[in-house]
Amino acid sequence: MSNSNSFLPDELWRRILEIGIKTSGFSYKDLCSISISCRRLHRLSNENSLWSHLLSSDFPSSSSSSSSSTTKSRTKTLYRERFERDREKKLAANRRIVLRKESQIVEHSRKIGEIETRLADENHKLKTTVSELSHLRLLRQASVALNVWQPEVIRGRQKEIVGQCVVPVESRIHALEMELRLCKQQILGFEKAHKDEKRRLDTAKEELVSMKYHPLRDYTTVMNGGDKECNIKRKKLKRCHKGDG
Repeated sequence: MSNSNSFLPDELWRRILEIGIKTSGFSYKDLCSISISCRRLHRLSNENSLWSHLLSSDFPSSSSSSSSSTTKSRTKTLYRERFERDREKKLAANRRIVLRKESQIVEHSRKIGEIETRLADENHKLKTTVSELSHLRLLRQASVALNVWQPEVIRGRQKEIVGQCVVPVESRIHALEMELRLCKQQILGFEKAHKDEKRRLDTAKEELVSMKYHPLRDYTTVMNGGDKECNIKRKKLKRCHKGDG
């Protein structure tokens, strides 16, 4: 701290910190950061009045219930306890949300597997239908050629064989063409359903990644080891200043 700032009285510094908490949105992290700048601000930042303002602003529901016990214990300790309880509640709620989202991802994956199985069956059915339809068309073309070049006796015998068939060739070709169109429609529907379900799965995975990130996990328990961390940082700063000098 510079010499010009050291001449300011404690009351003025206390008022500056109070204004920062009330109007400038100072958080407990800001107050802990200020406390490592010098011994004087470390002492002032640990006063009950400042932490009382933080307690009432961050946990208004608990400020009235804890007002009677504030005189018996430090407000900073009460803030730490309330912060830890609130942190555990938020983490528990976050875990429940993550579990629900993970179950949605499993369900989307299951649906995608079913769609892929049915799509593979339809593709196999489509290939079988195309192959059979191609053979029947070749057979029809061959029949036309035989009717032109074969003798009348052979043509008559062929008509008898064709007449004995359960399903006429033309009817079978017509049925296969209808089945082919139906297979193509089914495949288009399954491909669209697969695309939509894949999009839902990707969205759910992205949401899961954002849900698994929780700001509270990025910080160690600041209030539990706040004093120790502040002391360590203050010693490091002192060593840096000595090195510069």
